Amino acid sequence: MKTKVFDVRDIYKHYIDKSTVLDDAETDEKFEETLKDIDQAAQVIIDGGLVVFPTETVYGLGANALNAEATAKIFAAKGRPADNPLIVHIARASNIGELTPVLTPEIIQLIDNFWPGPLTIVLPKKENVPDITTGGLKTVAIRMPDDPVALELINKAGCPVAAPSANISGRPSPTRRQHVVADMDGKVDAILIGRDCRVGIESTVLDLSGEIPTILRPGIITAENIEAVINKKVAIDPALNQRKGCSNSDEGEIDFIPKAPGMKYRHYAPKADMTVIEGNRDKVKSEIERLKGLNEKLGLKVGVILFEEKAFNEAAHEFFAKLREMDDEGVDLILAGALSEQDGVGFAVMNRMLKSAGYNIAKV
Repeated sequence: MKTKVFDVRDIYKHYIDKSTVLDDAETDEKFEETLKDIDQAAQVIIDGGLVVFPTETVYGLGANALNAEATAKIFAAKGRPADNPLIVHIARASNIGELTPVLTPEIIQLIDNFWPGPLTIVLPKKENVPDITTGGLKTVAIRMPDDPVALELINKAGCPVAAPSANISGRPSPTRRQHVVADMDGKVDAILIGRDCRVGIESTVLDLSGEIPTILRPGIITAENIEAVINKKVAIDPALNQRKGCSNSDEGEIDFIPKAPGMKYRHYAPKADMTVIEGNRDKVKSEIERLKGLNEKLGLKVGVILFEEKAFNEAAHEFFAKLREMDDEGVDLILAGALSEQDGVGFAVMNRMLKSAGYNIAKV
């Protein structure tokens, strides 16, 4: 498949600093060309094709969420198991009614406070949402992204867009343009090149289909953030606190149906072996240095991921990018310092870090 690649980064100048556009005729012309490129990508969605596009979290691989044949192409392009549900993206909060019959005051509060943004809400689905989009579930995961390219694309396509992360299934999620080109060139119809994703980890997934609001996937929006808005205790799915591996094709399947992406299968894996070092901060640093020296003496190339102790947002922004960089550098072993899971964002990054390492943990 020949993939069309469109550089649409000029759109950010228009939305972030309109005076730049208005004062420069050449930039105005470039902006109009950018909109035409997004028009072409939107037509691909309309025609049942696949488009990679930026969001504030990670790059997404999009298709018409209401077209079962189009959505099936997402699974083929990623090599993604068919029971792994997709998140459906909308361009306006009012579009939520196309996907679910449920709209409570609690949902409206969440929308008002967190949309557009990195919060996905799981709700009962309408019959028009294909089962393949929801992994066979009677619920649908919905969010409104906070990126002008994403919103323009979805709006022009005129339909909800199902979009998991735009990477080969199981690999680190893509947060920079070179990541999506490396994984998706030749597998999709079009790629929209935007800016580096400013959040860097996927959205928080909040299940509102039951009696107790429950986080199925942690993200930059924490349980505490949500509780402050809805004035109700938010539960954490017990699976998020387990320290054991998820399944992959070599290990067999865990016998349950995932309600959100990333709950069942191994995710975010770099090419190198990876170990997470947990414990007292000073001891963690010392152990990383010891293991690094030992393995280098054995002829291995060792990479280290060690964020500052409370740099949780930085860790979220940089973690996947660092894994990709180490893949590019041909690292044999990655040693990563654990973050505090007492912090909500730290908990979210550790969720990805542990899965990346296949739950290979060393405690000091």
